[in-house]
Amino acid sequence: MSDLLLVLIVVLIIVVIMRGPKTIPEIGRMFGRGVREARIEASRLRSTDEQPKDGAAPGG
Repeated sequence: MSDLLLVLIVVLIIVVIMRGPKTIPEIGRMFGRGVREARIEASRLRSTDEQPKDGAAPGG
């Protein structure tokens, strides 16, 4: 886990050096939107998986 944190910190430093500190909030917003969309899709998949197909009772 600490290796992942170190990599994220290094990437953040490189982004700040190359793009400037103004881009950090923009990148955060893009990441947040991606996570939100992924959660919505995951919940949609879970809800469709839980519904029985063709009206049949599960296990029957």
